Amino acid sequence: MVRYRLSEAAQVDVLGILAWTHQQFGETARLRYERLVVAALRDVASNPDRPGSIARPELGAGVRSWHLRLSRLHNGPGVEFVRRPRHFLMYRTEPGLVVIGRVLHDAMELARHLDSEANWE
Repeated sequence: MVRYRLSEAAQVDVLGILAWTHQQFGETARLRYERLVVAALRDVASNPDRPGSIARPELGAGVRSWHLRLSRLHNGPGVEFVRRPRHFLMYRTEPGLVVIGRVLHDAMELARHLDSEANWE
């Protein structure tokens, strides 16, 4: 498995998503979504070019997306899954590292929220 790192923007995205989920649906739903995000991060880190990931050259060199719905059955046995996840991991690879630039809602216009020239720190 390749290591992964979340940019500052991605960290803010995840915290906001989890806070909103908690506020709207409660702690159980937040924990379920949190497990889903972790599963998606592991999936992408284990194979960044895995089937289902999409190359996004319009968003920058090497940028790919992974919809969380593709990881919803990877939480482990007996764990309830999120029925309709709505977020993408936006990422790119560097030698030995997957950098998650943003975690964005699938209804967003991605290009408005992902600066191809920005440093993904």
